[in-house]
Amino acid sequence: MRLRSSGPVEGDDILVQKVVVKIEAACLPSPQRQARCEDEALGMKREKKDETPLTPKKKAKKAKIKKERVPRKEPNGWKEILHGIQQMRAKKDAEVDKYGCEVFFDESFPPHVCRFHVLIAAMMSSQTKDPVNAAAMGRLIKHGLTVESMLEIELQELAQLIRPVGFFNHKAKYIKQTASILTKQAEAEGKEVVDIPNTYEGLIALPGVGPKMATLVMNSAWQNTVGICVDTHVHRISNRLKWVKTWNKNNPKSQNPEKTRAELEDWLPKEHWGPINPLLVGFGQTICLPRGPKCSECKIRGICPSANSSAI
Repeated sequence: MRLRSSGPVEGDDILVQKVVVKIEAACLPSPQRQARCEDEALGMKREKKDETPLTPKKKAKKAKIKKERVPRKEPNGWKEILHGIQQMRAKKDAEVDKYGCEVFFDESFPPHVCRFHVLIAAMMSSQTKDPVNAAAMGRLIKHGLTVESMLEIELQELAQLIRPVGFFNHKAKYIKQTASILTKQAEAEGKEVVDIPNTYEGLIALPGVGPKMATLVMNSAWQNTVGICVDTHVHRISNRLKWVKTWNKNNPKSQNPEKTRAELEDWLPKEHWGPINPLLVGFGQTICLPRGPKCSECKIRGICPSANSSAI
């Protein structure tokens, strides 16, 4: 009887090696399988590329640093010029003196009604000549110009009453909306009397009321001078006198009165903020006309930097 050895047999080792080689060979991919794997790998790369946006990379924009406005310095000779204009305006014979919004503060009415009149006159004044605005105000007052009456009146009837002021249909809507807003505000605050806002912020929040109107109403209705009211005359004349430098030469039809207001308020003493508007408006209506200014009749032509010039 032959006994088997417990140690490894040389033939067995060879057999094991052959099996391992076959298994390793089986694990190796075939040429077709390897090609498929390579295609799949390339496909994954293409998908990743497709996921990236096609738009070219934009260069990061540099943050714009907003330059602070440098306050305008007091112009030379402004007191002499102002005094000369005051002398020419002493007669108060301009349209603004007869028909300006300030004249509608009629103390024969209750104070809150007077203030409402000034507000409505200011709202209708834009793009409208003073006599036309005054005539419309006369018709409204004759009808009964109160917050309550403006709530009750039909929109079309109101539009016809204020016609032909500029954009009368829009302004009729603004007046009715304002009457409704003021009524609701008074009810919310538990007030029996409906009054107009006594702050610039409150006024400018009303429909159809811009910065110029809000400033004018604060000055005239509340006797609270919060700023300079700049209209087309004040804007034009201030630039002609070189008191400000805000005239848009590239597009004369596109002007920014708010820049003029800011520059005037930089240096003009506050005691002049209220009177400067009717003063320059009347001067612009009688002497310093938009076209063909009457420089030959002007008492400040010797010191005016724009005398006999049609640049502005």
